[in-house]
Amino acid sequence: MGRFGKLVAAAAIALAAVTTAQAAGEQAELKKVSLPHMNPFGSYDFAAVQRGLQVYQEVCAACHSIEFLAFRDLNDTGLTPPQVKAIAAEYTVMDGPNDDGEMYERPAEPKDRFPLTFPNEQAARAANNGAYPPDLSLVVKARIGHENYIYSLLVGYADPPADKELADGMEYNPTFPGGQIAMAAPLSDEAVEYADGTKATVDQMARDVTTFLAWVSEPTLVERRQLGIKVIIFLVIFSVLMYAVKRKVWADLH
Repeated sequence: MGRFGKLVAAAAIALAAVTTAQAAGEQAELKKVSLPHMNPFGSYDFAAVQRGLQVYQEVCAACHSIEFLAFRDLNDTGLTPPQVKAIAAEYTVMDGPNDDGEMYERPAEPKDRFPLTFPNEQAARAANNGAYPPDLSLVVKARIGHENYIYSLLVGYADPPADKELADGMEYNPTFPGGQIAMAAPLSDEAVEYADGTKATVDQMARDVTTFLAWVSEPTLVERRQLGIKVIIFLVIFSVLMYAVKRKVWADLH
């Protein structure tokens, strides 16, 4: 199966999972988050994308993979090639076979994708008390509510109501269908120390990592919108020219 096929399959599985979960219980109304790229003519805030990458690496990556993102893709966020190379070198990937026919580990390079957090689903469940942390490559597109869902989930942890009984090992988060989620609150104030000096509040980190995951889900959003604007301008000019030609033709006939 090619990369496109894997993307489609991952999106379908994630969408099916959230649809099933929503059928299992009620869900609180999502908070509305305003991010620059959510405007029809907006662009990604790449400073936020870079901060979100830091949140992902220091907080989310312990459980969640971003399987379909290559390190070299980070060049499009404003990071320099040396910075991207340095980030890649923090990881190891399997390669080979070597001359002896054996696989071996080596430092990752920009051409490589982010390695999986766990080698398989069974290992992931074993490390998370039976819960399966989903891959985040397409999570923004897969979840109903998109950015609003991711943001609401991250800031939505609270103490359960008096009449709400939680299962063992579960946390209360009304954003999650049914109100019970196996993932503990991942964010807390100053959980990371931003490289650019931004104050790392829960709200700020939630916005930044949501922006990062939105970019991971659709890195070509800005180019697609720019192309769409160019096409619209072309069609408008073409329509005006065709109307002028029509007027000229019919004027000559009359």
